[in-house]
Amino acid sequence: MTRPYIVSKAEDPWSRIWFDTSPRHLAGPGDPRHVTQALRAGGWKNYADPDFPHVVLASPDFRYTLVLEPAADTYSAWWRISAQRWHASYGGNTPAEIIAGFTDALLQPVPAAEPGVWATLQAAGWTYERDERGNESARHPDGITTMERRATLTSDYFSWSAEVALPTGLGGHQRLWHAYFDDRTPRHLLAAFATALTDPAPVPRGHYDVPHSHLVSQVERGAQREQLAAAHEARLKAIRAAARKARRSGAPNTHPSAPIPAAELAAAAAPGR
Repeated sequence: MTRPYIVSKAEDPWSRIWFDTSPRHLAGPGDPRHVTQALRAGGWKNYADPDFPHVVLASPDFRYTLVLEPAADTYSAWWRISAQRWHASYGGNTPAEIIAGFTDALLQPVPAAEPGVWATLQAAGWTYERDERGNESARHPDGITTMERRATLTSDYFSWSAEVALPTGLGGHQRLWHAYFDDRTPRHLLAAFATALTDPAPVPRGHYDVPHSHLVSQVERGAQREQLAAAHEARLKAIRAAARKARRSGAPNTHPSAPIPAAELAAAAAPGR
């Protein structure tokens, strides 16, 4: 029996006309397979329940897991990435290309020198501030996009966050997307996220397939369906090749940390989590 034709976004990039969309941090979620298929190309496996609308991936050594579970509120933590000592999360409107900056770094060797998060943002024109408590923040020139490392009001425990918050005109703000990082998150992963966040390259989106069309510029791109599919496959091919090379050399391609217990992985894959 042949597969019936069913209209679905899973048919992308074949099902629409694509537009180069800038800036990327306001372009909306995009295709989650930019993240999930890259991890699978790097050897991660999917442990999801096929009858539940989620994705549950684990690295080959079970050091890392990624759970993608859509929720009613796009601001909620749709994406959850965990290790034994740290975790990170992203809201539903976070562009997949920015999340991929973080997750792609999980597939690569840990750099010998720790890269600078704030230096990356400042090089892109963001303003940086640090207060007397050690709280740090950087703000995009658009005034609505920030990245912070702050302690809670009642303790010295720090955490990282990034967000786009749109003014409502009534003195309040409406969050477009939000990312959270435990302070124990390796700095090279945070720097990779900052690099993807500040990348000036446009991202492909359907016409007006963005949360707020007035915040972005969309130009019909020359590269369409075949070219986009070919570029995606080339990206996956390069990741597979790098993973094979790492396995042959025996070099670790992930940050050393204790493996996630099998029981915890099974619980993460259970429906309703």
